Amino acid sequence: MQVWAIVYRDPEAHWEAYELAEKLVDFEDYFRRWRFNHVTTVERVIGFKRGTGGTAGISYLRRMLEVELFPELWHVRTEL
Repeated sequence: MQVWAIVYRDPEAHWEAYELAEKLVDFEDYFRRWRFNHVTTVERVIGFKRGTGGTAGISYLRRMLEVELFPELWHVRTEL
C-alpha cells in the first residue's frame, strides 16, 4: 500500500500508475454494482434455496458483496 500512497500523493509525477489505479477502482465499482444486481435477481428468482453451484445461495452472495478486489486502492485513501 505504501507504493500506492506515493502515487496518490503526487499523481502528476506518477500519472500512468495513477490512471491504472483509478481504472481498477472504476472496474471494481462496476463489478460491485453487478454483484448487487445479481444478488437481487437471484433472490427474486430462487429465493433462499441452495445456489446452483452448491453454495448457500443468497447468504453466500450477500457475503460476496463485502469482498474487495483491490483493497489496497480503497484503503490508501484512509492513509492519505
